[in-house]
Amino acid sequence: MDPWNTRAGKQLRAEAAAAFRQARRPCAACGQAIDYDAPAHTPDALDVGHKLSRKTHPHLALDRANLQPEHVRCNRSHGVHAIGPSMGEPTEDW
Repeated sequence: MDPWNTRAGKQLRAEAAAAFRQARRPCAACGQAIDYDAPAHTPDALDVGHKLSRKTHPHLALDRANLQPEHVRCNRSHGVHAIGPSMGEPTEDW
């Protein structure tokens, strides 16, 4: 069983979400603001993601230091690949 789907995992996710909501942290994946008032499971809403994937690092699934705030859409889009904010669009062609 995936530890993220256990009672302890759900409690940790709720605690992390509350801390991220209070700090109003931006999405760790894209760097944009998260709509903390959006209904759950909508694309711009908060989702608690993992810095290192649960699939490749199952021992870190319940490690608070491995959690980060992400948009629902960002968390779903990167799958097991670790991502971070991009450097942005280039200002000129090279």
